[in-house]
Amino acid sequence: MAFQYAKKLYAKAFLHAKGQLWYSFVYIEQHLEGICLLQKLVPKQSVNTIYDIDVQHLWNSGIRGIITDLDNTLVGARDPHATPELVEWLKQLQLLGFKVVIVSNNHRMRVSTFAQPLNVPFIFRARKPTNISFHRALKLMETEVQQTAVIGDQMLTDVLGGNRMGLFTILVLPINARDEGFFTKINRRIEKLVLSRLKKINKKA
Repeated sequence: MAFQYAKKLYAKAFLHAKGQLWYSFVYIEQHLEGICLLQKLVPKQSVNTIYDIDVQHLWNSGIRGIITDLDNTLVGARDPHATPELVEWLKQLQLLGFKVVIVSNNHRMRVSTFAQPLNVPFIFRARKPTNISFHRALKLMETEVQQTAVIGDQMLTDVLGGNRMGLFTILVLPINARDEGFFTKINRRIEKLVLSRLKKINKKA
């Protein structure tokens, strides 16, 4: 039943759009069933920004590695470099002992230009929510699933990918949604449909 539900979501999202269906649809159609689809899209924690995350609590909870998205999670989608506030936040993570990897669906130039000055390892064209990039990130950090958190601004990429791996998922609000690309905007429309569906289910429960 989830296959039909996922198709309906994308049919609505693409009602006035042209182009090929994104690879997250392929994952949804091949791997998720029924209400499980919706459950996989729910983050373990939701905050406004990365700066609202209690990183000390994460450390005390056993988290040792952080996989973070880039665009609209750390900085705006069109911001080429880290802000001073972000640099300090990353230093705080390092002082606490966290290992960090940037995992982005964006292209190499965008991700490397941002990450290299920070000396933060990165994975580009990650194809989230597929699990290959998440496995690569775990190997880079040498952490186990139960020791790793995923931070991102999208339910269909960061949260879905992290949840299906069993990672601790943290959803942040997008920094600047106006700068998002075509497929991200499509995903936002699907997220609204999913949230609406979840509210209906919660009312019936």
